Amino acid sequence: LTLAYPGGPGEKNNGFDVLYHNMKHGQISTKELSDFIRERSTIEESYARSMTKLAKSAGNFSQLGTFAPMWDIFKSSTEKLAGCHLELVRKLQELIKEVQKYVEEQAKAHKKTKEEVAPTLEAVQNIQSISQALQKSKEIYNAKTVEQERLRKEGATQRDVDKAGVKAKKATETYKSYVEKYATAKSEFEQKMAETAQKFQDIEENHVLQMKEIIRSYSQSVEETHIQIGEVHSEFVRNIENTSLESLIQKLAESKGTGKEGPGKPPEACVCNVPRVDAEGFCIRPEVNENDILSSSEDEEEPKKFHVQIKPVQPNNGIHQNRANIDELKASIGNIILSPSTSQGPTVFLCLVPLSNRPTTPLAAGALVPPPRPSSRPKVPTGKLTGINEIVRPFSPQKATNASPPPTAPLARAESSSSLSSNASLSAGNTPTVGTSRGPSPVTLASQDALPIAVAFTESVNAYFKGADPTKCIVKITGDMTLSFPMGIIKVFTTNPSPATLTFKLKNTSRLEQILPNQQLLFSDSSQSDSNSKDFWFNMQALTSYLRKASEQNPSASYYNVDILKYQVQSDGIHSTPLNLAVYWKCLSSTTELRVDYSYNPESMASPGPLSNVQVLVHVDGGVTNMHSLPNSIWNLEQNKCLWKLSDISEKSENEGAGSLRAKFDVSDGPSSPSTLAVQFMNDGSTLSGVDMELQGSGYRLSLNKKRFATGRYMADC
Repeated sequence: LTLAYPGGPGEKNNGFDVLYHNMKHGQISTKELSDFIRERSTIEESYARSMTKLAKSAGNFSQLGTFAPMWDIFKSSTEKLAGCHLELVRKLQELIKEVQKYVEEQAKAHKKTKEEVAPTLEAVQNIQSISQALQKSKEIYNAKTVEQERLRKEGATQRDVDKAGVKAKKATETYKSYVEKYATAKSEFEQKMAETAQKFQDIEENHVLQMKEIIRSYSQSVEETHIQIGEVHSEFVRNIENTSLESLIQKLAESKGTGKEGPGKPPEACVCNVPRVDAEGFCIRPEVNENDILSSSEDEEEPKKFHVQIKPVQPNNGIHQNRANIDELKASIGNIILSPSTSQGPTVFLCLVPLSNRPTTPLAAGALVPPPRPSSRPKVPTGKLTGINEIVRPFSPQKATNASPPPTAPLARAESSSSLSSNASLSAGNTPTVGTSRGPSPVTLASQDALPIAVAFTESVNAYFKGADPTKCIVKITGDMTLSFPMGIIKVFTTNPSPATLTFKLKNTSRLEQILPNQQLLFSDSSQSDSNSKDFWFNMQALTSYLRKASEQNPSASYYNVDILKYQVQSDGIHSTPLNLAVYWKCLSSTTELRVDYSYNPESMASPGPLSNVQVLVHVDGGVTNMHSLPNSIWNLEQNKCLWKLSDISEKSENEGAGSLRAKFDVSDGPSSPSTLAVQFMNDGSTLSGVDMELQGSGYRLSLNKKRFATGRYMADC
């Protein structure tokens, strides 16, 4: 750290400030580490409560069936897992106390150090003051000396020369005295600064060691918890393996058994366990034994009477078994149907027949009706080349299904995905506009919560292709970065006199040619040496004022979008275009032929994805009377334009996204003049630059990171 302060000429000797503020940053790091451990403890406690709740629910699951004893294993294992996480919560709470103790000791040490290095601060201020005075006296000395020489050369009076000499001598003495003062101040500065730098280094070494010790305790607690969880899981696996099928069957027999003695001898007419059914599904009437059934008189005309014997209810083992019997009875009802009745014979027999292989869905009586047969699907006509006389509707660009919301709509629904709709005209001069879905109702934000914000990167690719020569392709890619703030954040900002500074790092900036931040809201450090990232932080007062005005203009909005910065991406010609194009025209007096070759280029994207809403538009003059195209296209008679609408293009498409569009036009006033072809497409989920954002510090969290790109002026000539 002794090398941290500059000492060369012209330097401002700011090394002391750098080291002092670095010491203060140690307190911030300690607090952030404490907050991290506290948040982890909260998560673990919430998880433990959820596991305890799950264990209780496992204890309340059905106790019927052979599988029922297994729930006891689940319940016990889940309770032990909850205990493991609660033990980690206890350890983390103890660690937080140790961190807080270190915070207090750190604050005392910093206060003591501040008092000890006060002389060094005076030496810094002294050398800075003397340096300024020395520079000023040097300038005066040079001016007076030059003035004296000028008067002497110009032949001024001796009095004027002598007077100038007195001034020059005085300036020389003053300059000499400041040189001596600077030498003394410099020596004192270097001595005190070396001692102070050593103190700061001792403090930083102790700070890093303390932080590493805290992290070691934290990792040890987590590791011990993972070992305990592994042991609980191993025990769970052993218990499952040790619970054999025989033991489950035995438990069921012991808990649900109704007795060990078999039933008495059945009547001869009831030897079969299941009634016999004839070929038509009717029960075969058993022969009646007069010894078993009290018969009626010999008159067959009278209805027969049945003797019913009800066996007394056996005492049960309590309410639990009674409930189990009821549940079993309900379960068996779904497997019972009524056999069809017969109109012949004096007696109708109703048979209960178990259907073990039939569905258990209950049906209404007589409702055995098959579902209606689906109507046959109409045949889709095969594609054919379309003649101009078959097109009767004028061309109009495809409209988005969702209308664009007001400008204050959020970038996306917080904590979830959102939809971006495009309402872009096919005119080559228009850039597609970005619409956004309406967000949820605003949430209430507390000042101590991490405030949610969303970010969107929207890029526009402009390209001009000249024939099939890739060297003549001109490409320009620009991008916008927008942040979205929820309505509740305004109250937090206005009620807090000093809200946490919103700081972020713009990552993967090595491919950016130019970055234009919103200078009214953003600060940045131009001296940063990392070429692949750039740090920005907000002017919180200006941001608060901006959001307050936005809320006053539109108080009903849930979110407010703020344009943060614009940028331009370095391009590598045709290699930077997502869709490569080559156009060929053949114009004769009576016909015009057009071919468009296209090729998907995944290397142009940071994360390759499909190109959607692909449309190709071209103007054809010469009096078109008929058109044939592959694939089919739409002809606009009023505008003399041909439009192709293609499905998504990606690496998974046919020929890995490469293909051709062909059209042949019959013309009455040929030959046609080749025109510029315009293309439109978009991609959700990726950018061409790969630029990204990362929040720095605490107080804010990124709820959504939305990326997309679309075409701007994307044209091709033959």
